Amino acid sequence: MTHCLVAAAMSMAVSNAAAHSASDAYLTLDAATATGGETVVRAQWDIALRDLDFVLGLDANGDGVITWRELRERQEALARYAYGFLSASADGKPCALRPGRQRVAHHADGAYAALSFDIVCPGSFPKLKLDYRAFFALDPSHRCIVVMRARGEAATALLSPQNASVGLLTGSRRGQRP
Repeated sequence: MTHCLVAAAMSMAVSNAAAHSASDAYLTLDAATATGGETVVRAQWDIALRDLDFVLGLDANGDGVITWRELRERQEALARYAYGFLSASADGKPCALRPGRQRVAHHADGAYAALSFDIVCPGSFPKLKLDYRAFFALDPSHRCIVVMRARGEAATALLSPQNASVGLLTGSRRGQRP
């Protein structure tokens, strides 16, 4: 009986710890390449599956496990939701977000939907502005860690409800293909 109580208490502690994990996302951008009158920045956005499950109900059967099948069935809804909270601009002109493939990435605190996409902007520019609003209305403690990699260096930024925009130098390389 004691073993059952200890196991139940440990199970509840693990569930509570997972429920109270920080809500984080990771946005990684690679150096821009300019060709054909446009500039492309390759990006990957990792969003915690637990956060997406909260807003999209990814765990269709309610068993506490999000399977690849459940995630795949909601890919379109996931993309619509996520890209609705991210925008980019350069020199005051809006840039397009061109979604690529989705997969699963693992971080120390669990599984994440990894959305690969390109940020496509007209012309050539030295600085990209990102506006990020995902999950802020639902969780004021949510943060997005942004890393811009260019020319062997990395710049980082932390986006929050109080600081939802950032300007990043792109390290644009003219004439090279993305």
